[in-house]
Amino acid sequence: MNEGPLAGLLVVDLGRALAAPHAAMMLGDLGARVVKVESPQGDDTRRWGPPFVGPAGQEESTYFLSCNRNKESVVLDLRLEADLGVLRALLVEADVLVENFRPGVLERLGLGLEVLRALNPRLVVLSITGFGHDGPDGGRAGYDQIAQGEAGLMSLTGAAPGEEQRVGVPVGDLLAGMNGAVGVLAALHERERTGTGQVVRTSLLASVVAAHSFQGTRWTVAGEVPRARGNHHPSIAPYGLFRAGDGAVQVACGSEALWRALCSALGLDPGAEGLATNDERVRNRNLLVARLEASFAERDVGEVLELLSRAGVPCGVVRTLDEVYEWEQTRSQGLVVTVDHETLGPTSLPGPPLRLFGHDGRERTPGAHRPPPTLGRHDESVREWLSSRVGR
Repeated sequence: MNEGPLAGLLVVDLGRALAAPHAAMMLGDLGARVVKVESPQGDDTRRWGPPFVGPAGQEESTYFLSCNRNKESVVLDLRLEADLGVLRALLVEADVLVENFRPGVLERLGLGLEVLRALNPRLVVLSITGFGHDGPDGGRAGYDQIAQGEAGLMSLTGAAPGEEQRVGVPVGDLLAGMNGAVGVLAALHERERTGTGQVVRTSLLASVVAAHSFQGTRWTVAGEVPRARGNHHPSIAPYGLFRAGDGAVQVACGSEALWRALCSALGLDPGAEGLATNDERVRNRNLLVARLEASFAERDVGEVLELLSRAGVPCGVVRTLDEVYEWEQTRSQGLVVTVDHETLGPTSLPGPPLRLFGHDGRERTPGAHRPPPTLGRHDESVREWLSSRVGR
């Protein structure tokens, strides 16, 4: 069984909720040993539900299960000097510390950067906040929906201007976790050259703003303020969701060649007045949608997809999550993994997004995953391991 490229590295996860735990889970997926340090009450997400699953008195939050695979759980009350001592011992051995406290909390715990550097000069510290570590709003608490709104994402999402919506998953948290994991890998690589660790900082604000992509340059370069446009792309047409006879299809024509292929498949004139170029189609979107939906209405979804696929036009449907996880393509990519949970037994979880291959074509993706831990499941084994390290 492949161990993964980060095998041999120790990550101490002080993260709570989602952003930092997600970063630590990504490192665990790649083979690092991740020790999750929890308060006696456990991570907040252990209580985020319903749904909860499992036997009475041992219920688990499905939210917690989503972001804590490949970890060990140790309970420490950081108000107690003895437990702080255990944490310091862990940090002496660690390669990476992941945390998402508000600025100043580590210092109040006696674990400011100077202390961490003295404990372990090779330690890489990933610190994730809501709005950044400095600046006029640096101390604000940052939950995902607040960040989605403050960072402008909600103004771009929804059926129309004035109908703002949050994205259906906590994308600010997830992006911050991903960016944090990338920063950790860069810092670990540099440590090979310098011999010392460093601090990696990111935030929900930074991660959402960095994901604005072309919507950001519409303002910074062109001076346009983007607003919500529903299920149609603001700069490409046709690119969006269209109604067919018995449901919805999605179509993406990212080039004039694809537009011509779509028109050929449907028997439409690609040079029709007002629709001959992408610029015209964007400006005359209502006309475009009416023309396409009039054609699609004569066919069911399956017929439309077959017709467009045969013409080489990118298209698809909108699946519900049960359909996604039963889809053979999803499973073929390792996006569903089964773990043997202590109280739940065999449990299916969303899988990691990366697959690794050698130049010989053989897959080297880690082949086994540890279940999300029950609270304090590894108290004894971690303490015994730390005792064995004393004096080495």
